[in-house]
Amino acid sequence: MSVLKSYKELIVWQKSMILVKKVYMISASFPDNEKFGLTSQMRRASVSIPSNIAEGWGRLS
Repeated sequence: MSVLKSYKELIVWQKSMILVKKVYMISASFPDNEKFGLTSQMRRASVSIPSNIAEGWGRLS
């Protein structure tokens, strides 16, 4: 088993980035009146997943 050099090598981070792309693609078709409501909240929530994984990696925890 090799030692991981970056959080980008983690399968969970890679899958979370796929989720972010899917959320952005799907939410692009939402109505304009949801742009600052549901769309924004879903996008921010999805982006927080890989961000938290990277932050945890940086703290070595």
